[in-house]
Amino acid sequence: MVPELGVIEGYFGRPWQHEDRKLVLTRLRELRFSFFHYAPKADAFLRRRWREPYPPARLAELTDLSSHCRGQGLRFGVGLSPYELYRNFSVTARNDFIAKLKELDEIGIDDLAILFDDTRGDVPDLAAREAEIVHTALDTTRASRVLMCPTYYSDDRMLDVVFGQRPQGYLQELGRRLDPRVGVYWTGEEICAREFSPGHLAHVAECLRRKPTLWDNYPVNDGPVMSRFLHLRAFTGRPSVIGTFVAAHAINPALQPHLSLLPAATLAASYRDGAAYCYMAAFREAASELAGAHFAETLEEDLHALQDRGWHELEQDRERLRHRYAAFEHPAAREVVRWLGGADTVDRWVEDA
Repeated sequence: MVPELGVIEGYFGRPWQHEDRKLVLTRLRELRFSFFHYAPKADAFLRRRWREPYPPARLAELTDLSSHCRGQGLRFGVGLSPYELYRNFSVTARNDFIAKLKELDEIGIDDLAILFDDTRGDVPDLAAREAEIVHTALDTTRASRVLMCPTYYSDDRMLDVVFGQRPQGYLQELGRRLDPRVGVYWTGEEICAREFSPGHLAHVAECLRRKPTLWDNYPVNDGPVMSRFLHLRAFTGRPSVIGTFVAAHAINPALQPHLSLLPAATLAASYRDGAAYCYMAAFREAASELAGAHFAETLEEDLHALQDRGWHELEQDRERLRHRYAAFEHPAAREVVRWLGGADTVDRWVEDA
């Protein structure tokens, strides 16, 4: 079974440019992806400044993006992170939240995602508070589908280290309280899961009382460590059999929009080919389709350098590689050149720029 495939632009760092986003979404639709959720961490009007209305120019851009998606047959959604609203969901805060939802409705959204990720969650009744907020959204929005991302969106204990110990039975309580119509994002056994197994997904579905929607943190490469690497390899660890255990499968893309199409194409191939899937063959096919056979061959030759050695270790080779990729007239090659020049690497987590 091939689940609904999508993209959630949910990374830290510099957001994609508007025109790049539209071009990439057109290609994703050709790859049989069916939804896109706009939720970059650097959009302050969806996070720490969520109570403020969008400036007219930004609102017009999102409205254009919505129109473009719908014209391509893609569902368009927005991920709203009402920063720490669960700590004080007063009448005033509720009214502010409803006003924001109505603003997003005016953009034209098919999906609304309420995201509680990457905030502190050591609150005993966290699940009840989050469910109340999500149900307010469900009762207010004109979107035909509502999802949420839990504060503890993975079994990974790193979330407890960074954001406080998760309340006991949190996931089960959330599943019990949430309306069955609400989808739930889940990243797996780790924040950046190496694989998804049917056993794990069945367990999560039992806890949540619904199949999870995967928030797959590959090929995302944000932050001070991952931004030093280009995540180009084909998907592995996502056997087609997991399709029956998930409501949908969304990938969190890389900082490089056009290069993100490479792994995206291989995820579609993995579900399409099933047991016959060969990840290197899928990589070659995707790279050739994206920018031609010569580009595919060149990228495969440099795959170890770009994805495994990374920016710091390539200090002696960067200039040679920049000249090599500058010879290609393609936006994916220009992204390699830009990354080699250090433009996409960051020294700290970048949020709400």
